[in-house]
Amino acid sequence: MTEPPSAPQPRSPSHPQPAVLVVGAGPTGLTAAHLLGSRGVRVLLVERNTTTSDAAKAISLDDESLRTLQSAGLDEAVYPIIVPGTGTRYFGADGRPLVHARGAGDQRYGHPFKNPFAQPDLERVLCEQLRRLPDVDVRFDTRLTNLSHHSDRVRVTLRTGGEDGIVEEVDVSYVLGCDGGRSTVRDLLSIPMRGRSFPEVWLVADTLEDGHDQRYGMHHGDPERPVVIVPGRAGRCRYEFLLRPGECEAGAPPMFELVRQLLRPYREITPEQVERSVAYSFHALLADRLREGRCFLLGDAAHMMPPFAGQGLNSGVRDAANLCWKISEVWAGRAGDALLDTYDTERRPHARAVIDLSVRLGRIVMTTSRRRARLRDLLVRTAMRTPPGRRYLTEMRYRPDTRVRSGAVVRLAGPHQSLVGTPLRQPRVLRAPRHEVTRLDDVLGRGWSLLGIGVTEDDWATVTVRPGLPKATLVDVCLDDRAPRDHVGRTGIADADGRLDALFAGLAGHFVLVRPDRLVAAVFSPDRAESVATELTHSTGGGTDNDASAEPAVVPSLLEPQARPHIQGVHR
Repeated sequence: MTEPPSAPQPRSPSHPQPAVLVVGAGPTGLTAAHLLGSRGVRVLLVERNTTTSDAAKAISLDDESLRTLQSAGLDEAVYPIIVPGTGTRYFGADGRPLVHARGAGDQRYGHPFKNPFAQPDLERVLCEQLRRLPDVDVRFDTRLTNLSHHSDRVRVTLRTGGEDGIVEEVDVSYVLGCDGGRSTVRDLLSIPMRGRSFPEVWLVADTLEDGHDQRYGMHHGDPERPVVIVPGRAGRCRYEFLLRPGECEAGAPPMFELVRQLLRPYREITPEQVERSVAYSFHALLADRLREGRCFLLGDAAHMMPPFAGQGLNSGVRDAANLCWKISEVWAGRAGDALLDTYDTERRPHARAVIDLSVRLGRIVMTTSRRRARLRDLLVRTAMRTPPGRRYLTEMRYRPDTRVRSGAVVRLAGPHQSLVGTPLRQPRVLRAPRHEVTRLDDVLGRGWSLLGIGVTEDDWATVTVRPGLPKATLVDVCLDDRAPRDHVGRTGIADADGRLDALFAGLAGHFVLVRPDRLVAAVFSPDRAESVATELTHSTGGGTDNDASAEPAVVPSLLEPQARPHIQGVHR
């Protein structure tokens, strides 16, 4: 695609050339801008709309997403707009409860398991919080119209305003397509999406002044009319109804009388109490590839899925968490381009698995077959009578394994490898020297971290002189209820709630290498450090010189006041 000739407009001197263009200011794009900007990477975030969305689309943040927001210093800002939730309660065809799926119940990643929220509130908060980051420039009412690849950059054409708006060409190191299911970035890259769409039409109604106060979602598996109810904050509540043929077409605005009829078993409602209603159908689609040269696809631009697993938005946040630290490492010269290839290697299999789970859950939980519904209810109630069956259902052990098996991880032969490729849990710990209780991630910082589990000074000396291992925060983990002590260049921590000792049981004398996205990259004894360094150097590409458009990243301190970025098009 090409634009009519127009003189490019110079960027403001106060905003140097960006390293990364993020296209789309939805939750995925805003998260990516925070993760990059908090690492000192210069970002230009553009959004075709004139402000953040007022459509309450996604409604659930899981514990992994909150942990990612925590890593960018955002969790305290986000908590006031969520309901700290307790999962999902499923009801059978007869209206009786079947199971309450609430996860392990131990805040494995330091946050509640599943948390209702309103997407407009989240986007507003994330956009406002970008003011803290001087390296992020946000432009609303700005469209990407063209891009062209070069060996060391991507030249993008942007248009701010309408058809007669300002046209500008900008060179960036990377482009992140976070621009939704109708992604311009994906179209310009000619990357197809494969999968299927579903003919069933659902009506979604976001309501106000609702009496539901449950801290969990409710899936009513009545084959006559499957219904999903998700209470939110301050009297908000989301209702989703499977429509029958002829009631409303996908994309058509539902009549208020239809909305009132569907809601009648649950509440009376007036037109003023309907914040939004829409009829739509679902898709199960995955892009053929998530990387094309210096361009990447994230969120709905990369994958779309039915909502029954509550993972659409959360999958986009996982994309951002996986990719942004890698771009930061490469841009700063601490890793090579090979590290960016691991984004597709690591994310596509998990996205595929979550899409498949969402489809399966919809077929089981929201079936319109009476025979299948009766069989489902019988099997679930039978399973709930046994401890293994109860754990399988209540802890949602049917979810796909998120383990990364290939990419920027090192799997050694032998025992002690079960943690590798999995997100490190986040217990509360005692931190030396004052023995204050804090979250593990607040000790680990934003970069790589290396935890020594009950190791000796000689072990540390062996490992820290090994070339090839990334520069990391060094942490001494004290076991057996001993008090932590700091050493030069290392922070000491100990168990504060019983979960740290349980997490590292059997790993005394080993090191655990943790990536910036909190994925365990390797578990090894001191004598295997060289093997880990060699394999990790191969997967990350080693350090490289920066190109002309990049410079080493400087991570701003959150304790110091930050200049505000230019945020265009937002009324304050």
